[in-house]
Amino acid sequence: MRRVLVVEDEVLVGMMIEEMLQDLGYELVALATHLDQALALARSESFDFALLDINLNGKQSFPVADVIRERGLPFLFATGYGDRILDAHYTGAPLLQKPFSLEELRRALKRAGL
Repeated sequence: MRRVLVVEDEVLVGMMIEEMLQDLGYELVALATHLDQALALARSESFDFALLDINLNGKQSFPVADVIRERGLPFLFATGYGDRILDAHYTGAPLLQKPFSLEELRRALKRAGL
């Protein structure tokens, strides 16, 4: 079973994502709700990939993506802002438009090779 780190500042949305991932056969390692927590988990936890909300209470999760990228692990961004919010270093990164359905999540994971 593939293990996932989820970074999402809205706890209820995070719980919904956890349920969707479980329905798709993934295991949630942790749900980080703020940037400092996400950075610590990205550095220390064992996971196969991460699903990152870009906007975390007004802070962007790009530093978390940097840590994950340095570890050689894949990630998928989730955002309600579209690709215009992507930092230039992440142009073309896998992106899932929020809100999303179970099927949209499944397709995004497949496109990202996850």
